[in-house]
Amino acid sequence: MKKRYALKLAVVALASTMAAGAVWAQQTTLRVFVGPNQRPDLQAKLFEQYNKANPGVKVEIETGGATSELQRQYLSTVLNAKDSAIDLFLIDIVNPAQYASKGWIEPLDKYVGGPAALRNDYLPVYQNANVIGGKVYAMPSQGDAMFMYYRKDLLTKHGVAEPKTWDELAAAAKKIMAAENTPNLQGLSIQGAPIEGAVCTFLLPYWGQGKQFNDAAGKLTLDKAAAVKGLQSWLGMVDQGVIKKNVAEVTTPVTVNEFKAGQAVFAINWGFAFDRFKDDADSKVKGNVGVMPLPAMTGGKSATCMGGWQWAMNAYGKNKDAAGKLIQFLSSKEASAFIAREGSILPVFQSVYSDPAVNRAVPWFKDALPVVLGAQSRPMVEDYGQVSDIIRTTTSAVLARTKTPEAGVDEIAARVGRLMR
Repeated sequence: MKKRYALKLAVVALASTMAAGAVWAQQTTLRVFVGPNQRPDLQAKLFEQYNKANPGVKVEIETGGATSELQRQYLSTVLNAKDSAIDLFLIDIVNPAQYASKGWIEPLDKYVGGPAALRNDYLPVYQNANVIGGKVYAMPSQGDAMFMYYRKDLLTKHGVAEPKTWDELAAAAKKIMAAENTPNLQGLSIQGAPIEGAVCTFLLPYWGQGKQFNDAAGKLTLDKAAAVKGLQSWLGMVDQGVIKKNVAEVTTPVTVNEFKAGQAVFAINWGFAFDRFKDDADSKVKGNVGVMPLPAMTGGKSATCMGGWQWAMNAYGKNKDAAGKLIQFLSSKEASAFIAREGSILPVFQSVYSDPAVNRAVPWFKDALPVVLGAQSRPMVEDYGQVSDIIRTTTSAVLARTKTPEAGVDEIAARVGRLMR
């Protein structure tokens, strides 16, 4: 009897082991690349949710590249080599056309239902960015846009209203700086180093004059006089002491840290920065951060730079069906709302901006939608990597005063003109 019972237990144990082994053998592992500025901590929580609901799939996260430029270089290396190690990755709003033209990313129509899926409540700029040649090549995940952050306490203390133009901002900053008389306090922190943010530094005062950089077909339409005026406006604020002299060395993290340390009255940065100002343990501006649209040039209109990250599938991957199902989950309204609530990341769906739970967690989002709807994108062209390199390095050189605004604009017009024609 004991022998039969022991044998029965052994059979049950063997069956359980075999079943577990079968499940393990059938399990698909998906590797996903997420940059450090794309909130891998929140993505990991979403992956955990997906793993629990889909026991046959294991999602592993890979992260790296401190800046968007380094992330782009890494992905270019992997994809040029036709490496299948990464299944999914996040790319900038300006990259789908470039990656699709090189055959690096898989069309997603089979998994998401075609271009019609992007017309379902997604912000219009993401609809335009992710459909190339009538096919969907990426799905929106995280929204982003540049905002003007300001010290509410200082503007209130000195009776200064939110400035509507760059001239008003310079005057407001000088008034506050003079009254505070604090050596480390600067008026405005902007990104002037040769990084992706410097592309927006070039475009903001240009767009703020009501000008367009390119037409709908991607052809350069640069108004050189307006571009020179925009660059001169930054240099004018340097000369007035509103922007610091070594602005050509300022990166995105520097602007975050300067404002967080209470060393700037105004700062231009992406939407993600609000959470850093609000929650970081070393923030000295908690409870005193205001957010407003970017000022316009005198006689122009407010304009801001749209960003955001899109999920794309490796065209050389070996787990495309499983990766396609994961993209459906990661680009859902529920995922967008989760990231918005937990990380103050701008939603990619219009309706999420009025979601009560999101508004309770991030009150300023309810005022962000008009700004986001009016935001403009950097050129979404196949050669964007080269276009970006030209604009950001030239803009930084002008801010470092190694080139004049006129020479810088001539160089951008000539070199970018050959790529966008």
